[in-house]
Amino acid sequence: MKGAEAIVKSLEREGVKHIFGILGGAIMEVYDVLYDNENIRHILMRHEQCAAHAAEGYARASGKVGVCMATSGPGATNLVTGIADAHMDSVPLVAFTGQVPLHLVGNDAFQEADVIGITMPITKHNFQITDPDDIPNIIRAAFKIASTRRCGPVLVDLPKDIQQKKLKRRFQYPKDVDLPGYKVVKSGGHPQQLKEIAKALMNAEKPVILAGGGVILSNASKELLKLAESLKIPVTTTLMGKGCFPEDHPLAMGMAGMHGRKVANLMVTESDLLFAIGVRFSDRVTANVKYFAPHAKLIHVDIDPSEIGKNVDVDIPVVGDAKLVLQNLIKITDKLKAKKKTEWHEKLKKFKKEFSPIYDYDDVPIRPQRVMKELNKIIDNKTIITTEVGQCQMWAAHYLNIKNPRSFISSGGLGTMGFGFPAAIGAKVAKPDFKVIDVGSEGSFMMTGQDLATCVVEDIPVVVVLLDNRYLGMVKQWQDLFYGKRRSHTYLGEVPDFVKYAEAFSAKGIPVERPSEIGPTLIEAIKSDEPVVIDIRVDPDEHILPMVQPGGRLDRMIEIGSTE
Repeated sequence: MKGAEAIVKSLEREGVKHIFGILGGAIMEVYDVLYDNENIRHILMRHEQCAAHAAEGYARASGKVGVCMATSGPGATNLVTGIADAHMDSVPLVAFTGQVPLHLVGNDAFQEADVIGITMPITKHNFQITDPDDIPNIIRAAFKIASTRRCGPVLVDLPKDIQQKKLKRRFQYPKDVDLPGYKVVKSGGHPQQLKEIAKALMNAEKPVILAGGGVILSNASKELLKLAESLKIPVTTTLMGKGCFPEDHPLAMGMAGMHGRKVANLMVTESDLLFAIGVRFSDRVTANVKYFAPHAKLIHVDIDPSEIGKNVDVDIPVVGDAKLVLQNLIKITDKLKAKKKTEWHEKLKKFKKEFSPIYDYDDVPIRPQRVMKELNKIIDNKTIITTEVGQCQMWAAHYLNIKNPRSFISSGGLGTMGFGFPAAIGAKVAKPDFKVIDVGSEGSFMMTGQDLATCVVEDIPVVVVLLDNRYLGMVKQWQDLFYGKRRSHTYLGEVPDFVKYAEAFSAKGIPVERPSEIGPTLIEAIKSDEPVVIDIRVDPDEHILPMVQPGGRLDRMIEIGSTE
C-alpha cells in the first residue's frame, strides 16, 4: 500500500465523510486515490481559505471534526487564516497539506513553504510525516488532539515522496494512540469546589450565568437549562455561546459585551455572583475589566486551565468539562433550597421590557433591524445562521433570537471577514436537511464570494442575505463615532451589481429595496432549493447600537440618538 492509499484509508477509519479542498502538484497522489473512493465526498472549493472555513462550519454544525486539504506553498498558506480562526474559536479541525519531497525541504523548491513553522502558533499541534509507516498513528493522533480537551486545529504535512512510497508494514489503524504529555482526562470538577459553587449560587441574591462556546462544544445546553431553571438564574451568553440557552426563555438576556443587549450588560454589572462557564473573558465581553461585574463573586469553569485567571481574577476556579461540571453541580443543588430572588427577577422583567430591541421600522432605505425581524420569523429548529464579520454580524448577534446550540455560527476571536459564506457551505453539507442562511455584507462577502461556483457545481443551496450599505460598515461606524466622521477609505463604491454577480455563477440573485419585500423574498429563496444571493440595500448611516466604547464600561453604552 502506498502512503497516499494509507492516508485515505486512515480518513475512512476515522469516519470522515467530507473533505473541503483544492489539489495541486504536491498532493496529487492523495487526490488520485480519492478518484476511486466512494466513501468520502470531496468538495472542490475555489479558494483554500474557503476550504478551511467550510471545514469549520461543518465542524460547528455537526460536532464532528472538519477536514480540509490543500497543496504545498501557496495552497498551504491560503489555509492559514482559516486555521487561525479555528484556533481562536476552539474548532476541531484537521488540515492536510501537500509538501515538496523530503530531500527538497529547505532548498526553496518550487511551491515550498515551511507550513510547520508558519502554523505552529495557531495549531494545537502539527505533524510532518517522514515515514509512510507512521501515517496511521499520526492521523489517529491528529484527530484525537483536535477533538479532545479544548478543541482546536491540527495540521498534517504530507511530503510528496511519503505519499508515493510503500508502507513496509501491513496497514493497521489504531483504536487509540498514547501521546506523552497529552492526557485526556474528563474532569467534572473537584467535589469541594462544586460544594462551594452550589453554596454561592444558593446564597446569592443577584446571580447571573455567563455561558460561552465551551457549553456548546461539550454539548451541555440541556444541563445549563436545567440548572438555570431550577435555581431561577438569568443567563447571558458570549458571541460564541449564542444558542446554548434558548433566547426566547424568560431567563434569557441575550448576548453580553460590546455589542450585547443592554439588559445583559446592566444585570452583569449589578450582579453579586457571576457564574461563568466555557468562556475566556474576551475584551469584547468584559470591556474595561476594572468595571466588569465589580460587585460579583466570580466563578469560572473552563476545560483549559490557562484561561482561568488570565483576563479576570476569579474567586472559585474550576478546571473541567462543562457538561460534567454542570451534571455534578445539579446533583448537589437539587438537594438544597435556593434563596428567593424576587427583587432580582423583577429587575430582569423591568430591564427586558424597557430595553427590548426595536425591530419595527418601515423606512426606505431599509434599516437592518427590519431585516432581523423578518429573519426571526423564519428561524425554526432546523435553521442554521452563519454570519460574515462586521456590522452585519452584530446586527445578527444582537437582534436574532437563537434557540438551539450549533445553529449560530460566527467568527469570534479572529473576526475573519469572508468567514460566513464558506462556513454556510460547510454547515449545509453537514446538515443538508436544514435551511442555512448567511447574514452578510458586501464588504465581507466579496472576499470569498467566488465560491458561489462551489455551491452551484456541488448543489449546495445556501442563502446569502446581504445587508448592502456599500461601506466597510463597522470601520465606518467607528470612524463616525470616534474619528469625527472622517470616513477614510471605507466607501466601497457601487460595484458590483450583486444580482448580476450571482447570475454570473449561475446562482440566483434577488434585489430588495422595500421592507415589504424582505419576508416574501426570504421564503422564495429558501423554497427555491438553489444558491441565492439576496441583495438588500440598507441605510448606510445606520449604526449597530447600543455599543460599549472601546475601553469603556458595560453599564455605559452608546445608545441610539446619543451624541457621544
